[in-house]
Amino acid sequence: MSKKNDRAPSGKDVEKTTDYYKLKTKAVKDLVEADESNSPPVSDKELRKYRSGLKLKIPDIVKVCFIKWWFAGCICFFFFWGLSTYVPNMLDMLFIAGIGLGVSTDLLTNNVLRYFETYPGAWAKWVNFYKKRYVTLFYNILYSFAVLLMVFLSYGLINLVIARIRGLTEVLAFVGVEPILFGLLYMGYDMLFLKIRNTFRSIVFDARKPGR
Repeated sequence: MSKKNDRAPSGKDVEKTTDYYKLKTKAVKDLVEADESNSPPVSDKELRKYRSGLKLKIPDIVKVCFIKWWFAGCICFFFFWGLSTYVPNMLDMLFIAGIGLGVSTDLLTNNVLRYFETYPGAWAKWVNFYKKRYVTLFYNILYSFAVLLMVFLSYGLINLVIARIRGLTEVLAFVGVEPILFGLLYMGYDMLFLKIRNTFRSIVFDARKPGR
């Protein structure tokens, strides 16, 4: 028959137990209060270790361009092809498509870009109005009209060049509006405008640096 251990805990044992619970309490508190401001920085290489999916490394710029091209092409398919029978007037079609592109950009394209970011703000330089607000819908519609104008000027220029090469005086629709080329042109002008904006911001930021 074993003897009961009636030995009272010593002061050292009590101190160890107290320190143990203090450590656990601090760990729980740090976990609850953790946010972006007090968390240690983690490299993108370390974050990729815990992401599921294919390990194929696709550059961010390729992902962004594909997403922008895809949604612009979809708008072309559903609006220019789907509504051409019901809206024969080109100006009316451009107006409807411009609104569709703006709404799609604000509600779909930009949200998809935010979703696929490795961290918040990683792709902000490729989004015209990154901060989500109600007024950005109106801004994106106006912006889409500007990009759409450049796209259709490009179509006109392409057909003009082809007509001149063939020696024709009349400009015909040699290259019609279809989703693939439309999406590429829209995405190209969008990225060009964003590049101009980012360059201008960089110049202004550098000019405002102390000591200049």
